Amino acid sequence: MTANGDDSGEDLATAYLEAGRLDEAIPLLERTLTDRTRTLGDAHPDTVTVRNTLATAYLVAGRLDEAIPLYERNLTDREQAVGDTHPSVLTFRNNLARVYRKAGRLDDAIALYELTLTDRERTLGVAHPHSVLTRTSLADAYTEAGRPDEAERLR
Repeated sequence: MTANGDDSGEDLATAYLEAGRLDEAIPLLERTLTDRTRTLGDAHPDTVTVRNTLATAYLVAGRLDEAIPLYERNLTDREQAVGDTHPSVLTFRNNLARVYRKAGRLDDAIALYELTLTDRERTLGVAHPHSVLTRTSLADAYTEAGRPDEAERLR
């Protein structure tokens, strides 16, 4: 349960999202985010969680222009809360890179993947599954950007 005592909207919205019922999930998540922001503040972990779920719903719905600012805000808030190499920050950064890539913003995606890979390899090791995931995603982004030599170096 959240600090405001109500998870019902988020739980139902998440169930709708998991069931592919985006037309029901998104408005409920938007209302829940508004409520959490009003009662808990922008950077509260419960607010960030709902914002991330809403961003994911927008992503699934193909509404990238709405998803990207939410993912960007979450990354900024999380970096301010726990530092720029915390595992959750690296996950948020990797997720934002993935969305940038899907939106065709390859330069932005590559820059985030490169930074994330450096930090993940330093903190988790080169063989950690998260490092491998980021390395593969970076290689794929290089390929999409017409940089096959750099992609091959990572494979």
